[in-house]
Amino acid sequence: MRAFNRDNLKHAIRSSVRRVYEAQTTTPDLYRNTLDCFSAAIDSVVQGISLDDWLLQERERQIQKTKQNAIGSLHEEVMGSIEGVTNPPVGNLIDIICHEKRIVAEVKNKHNTTKGNHKVSIYRDLAKALLQYPGYTAYYVEILPANCAVYNEVFTPSDNQTKSRLPERRDIRKIDGRSFYALLTGQRDAIDELYRELPHLVAEIINEEFGTQLNSNAVTSPAAFDVNFIKAYGRN
Repeated sequence: MRAFNRDNLKHAIRSSVRRVYEAQTTTPDLYRNTLDCFSAAIDSVVQGISLDDWLLQERERQIQKTKQNAIGSLHEEVMGSIEGVTNPPVGNLIDIICHEKRIVAEVKNKHNTTKGNHKVSIYRDLAKALLQYPGYTAYYVEILPANCAVYNEVFTPSDNQTKSRLPERRDIRKIDGRSFYALLTGQRDAIDELYRELPHLVAEIINEEFGTQLNSNAVTSPAAFDVNFIKAYGRN
């Protein structure tokens, strides 16, 4: 049984894929947000490269940053394509609601991109959401966990202001991406299915939107994908 409806998934990620492709094919204006000339002067010397070469590096860095921003909400969009799951508009307290399973969630991509004080804000937003949805369970989701860890545990971040952990509540939890996808879909290998389907969907979307002839089979190696996936997520 498939965890995802392919058509729903493709529709959900189309906008993000389009933005990623546009970022890749558009030359950024390096001076739009004020180029750091001091960083350029120092870094070019440290690397032993010319300023022209440094500018090429900076252009690639900005392109990559724009692409990463474009796919920042990818997992929320994917989850919102699952039957019974809603991805509220930007600006809401939470990223995901599933009334059938009585779940609300805040989703982050990597375990190490959320600072301690931000985790406190996430905890408080989840607590506020539970006032709106009593009887639900709130999750802070780390899609990419540290060391392929698997967990579904009480979320008690440390408050830098009080130097103590926030109150332990069984209905506010921290969970890894693999476990959360399994929870939403009822399919233990849902995240594996997503990982293998995404390259083909991305190629289809770009071909449809921009008239290209990308062939996902020509640029992806199942063996390489498997190795990369296991390093990132592991298997249980």
